[in-house]
Amino acid sequence: MRKILLLGAGLVTGPLVTYLLNKGYHLTIGTLDVERAEAMVAGHPGGTVLALDIVDSDRLDGLIAASDQVVSLLPYLYHVQIAERCIALKKNMVTTSYVSPAMKALDAAAREAGVLLLNEMGVDPGLDHMSAMRVIDRVRGAGGAVRSFRSCTGGLPAPPDNDNSWGYKFSWSPRGVLLAGRNPAKWIEDGTEVQVPGEELFLHHWPLEIPGVGILESYPNRDSTEYITRYGLEGVETIFRGTLRYPGWCVAIKQLVDLGWLDIELRDDLQGRTYAELMWRLVGRAPAGDLRAAIAGKLGVDVGHDGIGRMASVGLLGDEVVSARGVSYLDALCELLERRLVYAEGERDMIAMVHAFDVVEADGTHRSVTSTLVDYGIPHGDSSMSRCVALPAAIGTHRILTGEIQLTGVHVPVIPAIYEPVLAELETLGINVVEHWG
Repeated sequence: MRKILLLGAGLVTGPLVTYLLNKGYHLTIGTLDVERAEAMVAGHPGGTVLALDIVDSDRLDGLIAASDQVVSLLPYLYHVQIAERCIALKKNMVTTSYVSPAMKALDAAAREAGVLLLNEMGVDPGLDHMSAMRVIDRVRGAGGAVRSFRSCTGGLPAPPDNDNSWGYKFSWSPRGVLLAGRNPAKWIEDGTEVQVPGEELFLHHWPLEIPGVGILESYPNRDSTEYITRYGLEGVETIFRGTLRYPGWCVAIKQLVDLGWLDIELRDDLQGRTYAELMWRLVGRAPAGDLRAAIAGKLGVDVGHDGIGRMASVGLLGDEVVSARGVSYLDALCELLERRLVYAEGERDMIAMVHAFDVVEADGTHRSVTSTLVDYGIPHGDSSMSRCVALPAAIGTHRILTGEIQLTGVHVPVIPAIYEPVLAELETLGINVVEHWG
């Protein structure tokens, strides 16, 4: 029986655990959240759960050495440390996180050791690469070229369960969702480079209609221009990668940014304070009078603005207290939203992904191509987010161990040897990317 070491047992891990156990692997899960991991294993004889602190380097080395392959679903900050140990111990590794510069720098060492470090095997990043490259490679194979590429992805409540004023419920780390709102963005529009600093990110958003879903809101996602080289799109006139939300999200988060709720400086004076007290601090006023009016004055909006109502609806103007010590305003916000913006039992989430291409064929004619994924969670079962993040990583892990993927170095799923088998198997699991060649 081949042995896999899984590090982490977060919200999206369950489908990976089930898939690998059903394939007959022995899966050891090293995590601080033993209770959650044991629930995922559910007594399966092929699963072992161990309490593991990643700073215990000797124990980590022993677990890696005893395994045939490693999967890390820990926060991305730990991936390089783990990858270095995998190289030293000659073990392949799969993650779902973006490749950092430090991870990229391990490419030569991984190749020399004969090790594959396969990253970005989730949904975004992950399925976005695979589904885009399937179209791009087909266009190039026919002698054509991509002149415009727009790609937007989002994890949202399914329309029937979109029942709060934020248009959002958390299916993965709230901190990860909100930290993404601090990132600057860059893209190319009709040959002109556009740059937006992080504090202005949510001023840039546009409606996008998706058949069967309705009108969503798209806003820029990080640096789109780096995908020119990654996707082989030199000469492209427009390239834009965005995030999808229900309308109103960008206005709501921009107000939190302007108030200071996305500040990440660690503080010792937030614990035990009510959210109303923290709000008074952030508007720069002593706690006296009408808090809604003070917020409106700080933001330059009417006191009846929808955004202030949204804040009140999740408790930001209320008497709940921050429980943790040594946290930031962002952490305090996450603590509250994780309790309030949650899925009720039986509710479904949704992954929506749309690529739009303007293609020039070999004969000079133009053609529009779309590639669309709309996937829903299973009522009382796995969320769409967990399936679309975990299953690509699980399939990649399986295909490496069977020898179907034979690569070394640092990779992401932009080549047919990776994306073709993964997309094909995902279809058998009900995750379908539909292409329309106009």
